[in-house]
Amino acid sequence: MMDINTTPLIDVMLVLLIMLIITIPAQLHAVNLDMPVTSAAPPPSPPQVIRIDIDANSVISWNGQALADRAALQAQLAQAALQQPQPELHIRSHPQAKYEAAAAVLAGAQRQDLNKLGILGTEKFSN
Repeated sequence: MMDINTTPLIDVMLVLLIMLIITIPAQLHAVNLDMPVTSAAPPPSPPQVIRIDIDANSVISWNGQALADRAALQAQLAQAALQQPQPELHIRSHPQAKYEAAAAVLAGAQRQDLNKLGILGTEKFSN
């Protein structure tokens, strides 16, 4: 019994396949969009961060430097209120500090209309 030689048949099929691939038009999926043009200024630089720490003895520190008394705190807050843009106050209080010291910082910031406040150290109370 004799077998059929399929090599010429495979060659013809490959040629037909190549011709089919060449003749199929390339499909371009282009979408014309009119993109908006912004005229806004770039975002401003981030505001200065002032770190206020209250230690276990209720001593208030301004960016790591201990303040002598509440008048020095008020002077620093008044100076911060004049800055543009308004700085952020990050307040961190020791758990053993008196509430009076933290209340003095918050009240002084409110009197100077400093409303960008952050209370640090509350992570342990989150869910």
